[in-house]
Amino acid sequence: MTMDSSTYHQLADAAIERITEVIDDSELELDYDQAGNVIEIECIDGSHIILNKQEPLHQLWLATKFGGYHYNYVDGQWICDRSGNELFAFLSESVAKQGGEQIRF
Repeated sequence: MTMDSSTYHQLADAAIERITEVIDDSELELDYDQAGNVIEIECIDGSHIILNKQEPLHQLWLATKFGGYHYNYVDGQWICDRSGNELFAFLSESVAKQGGEQIRF
């Protein structure tokens, strides 16, 4: 089933909001900047993780220092189109691996 643009924006915005709220509520030295459709997470080691909306494809793209990943909304979750990993679990793992801090999105 094809997702319409309105639904995509609601789901993608909710995902981004969830990420920023978890970071805001944490007591970690994890920071982020948000500009439009892009959120840039700065880890304690100064490295960055970037998540952005890819509107034409109805995807979320995640870039870590280990690679780039494309997520589609499938059965209530954002799932990587190559690895099959779930966005929030993988983002938690990426922050731990890249920045050394434990957080659960």
